[in-house]
Amino acid sequence: MASISTILKQYPDGKREHLIPILQAIQEQAGYLSEDSIVEVGKHLQLPTSKIFGVATFYNQFRFEPQGKYHIQVCRGTACHVLGSSTVQAELEKRLKIKAGSTARDGLFSLEVVACIGACGLAPVISINGEFHAKLKPADIDDILEHYRNLESE
Repeated sequence: MASISTILKQYPDGKREHLIPILQAIQEQAGYLSEDSIVEVGKHLQLPTSKIFGVATFYNQFRFEPQGKYHIQVCRGTACHVLGSSTVQAELEKRLKIKAGSTARDGLFSLEVVACIGACGLAPVISINGEFHAKLKPADIDDILEHYRNLESE
């Protein structure tokens, strides 16, 4: 856990107000907050792990499992919602066999619901690693997922 200790060394006085910046730095480096990292932060800040976990779960910016190689964000903003993003989300969950907030067992895909992607004119829209797929219908999902699976076999 050298990387976590390197981050913690940047906060030698171990004050409670450093908790969120520490968690952000760990997630930026590791991609998520592991149970071990939460324990290490708790020791460093002399806080119970339940407090660390409580803060981390309060903010939706923190993840507790690694993201998939292809991270899918489903926009649930007003325009996307009105134009059917819930059915797109349901189809993604069905095809990937995961719920929003999870990563597929093979680590290829992860799924996240976001409040707004900022592409209302493209609604309903998803983003996969920053690449937008617009004006979606549930029937489009198979082809999109197949495209990314094919990238893996190349």
